[in-house]
Amino acid sequence: MRGETPTQTTILFPLNIEARIPATHPLRRIKQHADAMLAAMSPRFDAMYSRTGRPSIPPERLLKAHVLMALFTIRSERRLCEELEFNFLYRWFLDMHADEPVWDSSTFTYARERLFAHEIAREFLSTSAEYAKDNDLASDEHFSVDGTLIEAWASMKSFRKKDDDHTEPPTGGRNEWVDFSGETRANDTHESTTDPDAKLVRKGDGREARLSFAAHALMDNRHGLVRDFWVTSAVGISESEAALAMLDGAGIRGKIGKSISVGADKGYDTHAFVNGCRERGITPHVARRKRGTVLDDETAATAGYAMSQRIRKTIEEIFGWVKTTGNFRKTRLRGIDKVQMAGYLVATAYNILRIARLLAARELDTGPPGIPAAAQIPVAA
Repeated sequence: MRGETPTQTTILFPLNIEARIPATHPLRRIKQHADAMLAAMSPRFDAMYSRTGRPSIPPERLLKAHVLMALFTIRSERRLCEELEFNFLYRWFLDMHADEPVWDSSTFTYARERLFAHEIAREFLSTSAEYAKDNDLASDEHFSVDGTLIEAWASMKSFRKKDDDHTEPPTGGRNEWVDFSGETRANDTHESTTDPDAKLVRKGDGREARLSFAAHALMDNRHGLVRDFWVTSAVGISESEAALAMLDGAGIRGKIGKSISVGADKGYDTHAFVNGCRERGITPHVARRKRGTVLDDETAATAGYAMSQRIRKTIEEIFGWVKTTGNFRKTRLRGIDKVQMAGYLVATAYNILRIARLLAARELDTGPPGIPAAAQIPVAA
């Protein structure tokens, strides 16, 4: 018998979002670990808000919204709010009821100021690193550092002379045509009118110069988790200086009877970084330059050095995920402080995803008591 499309809509019907999410959906494990991390941060959230007044959007929900944006490459906060109107999976992840109204996208703007003032984004990343330690996923002995460039949200047309008053009316409308041929532009004499913190740099010889920020990552070598993630100006601070500052910020120093090493590429084969590591009791495992290397032969001949040089390349996977899936190749925010906050959040999303996969693999290897691992049903990661 041929079925017919009903024309009468149902006025009331029961809807359980929890029952509609498959038990093997990978987002379930991610949500479990994200909720555990946010629960540990609850005292910090209590200190952020007054005990009286109108209730705000829960900070846990806002932070998980940023994690959701990174996991599903959602390009903007406005787009996320649009999809929350009809996407039950996103609503379930944010602990929203089926009929709960979606907040306006401007809420992120106001909440960002409060989260920045209390350094919640950095605390979220630190909590994810501590969570990894508690689950024996971090070594706290061997690390790697590296840097990359993040394109700024500013057009090359906005990069103008600092003494230009910018009061002349445009001749070609809002997006006027500008000819920069024959004009030498440099950070000393020019700055972006859109984002003065962005600097004009090129990634390498023969590459085009772009307005960018510098991003630096400190990775734990055991499972490739992010220990710290800094965004700095692309000019004025070197990768070596940023790496040493991250080591100090994370409290990483050598102790008697405890060997700590830091792997890095050839860009860190400098007197400042190598000597700075040794002053902190850390063994520098940097790739050696063919000419004028700073690292001694004795350190380069050890088995630990060879292992560090092999594992430190894993940090490129962090930058690859952050820029592609995390949608952080080009920032959507202006100002180094806001870009730094976005960097913390996307790095935290990477950690949560990585931790969920590692713990799922561990459960699959060990398995529940009495059930052989080979007979278990694989759990999606």
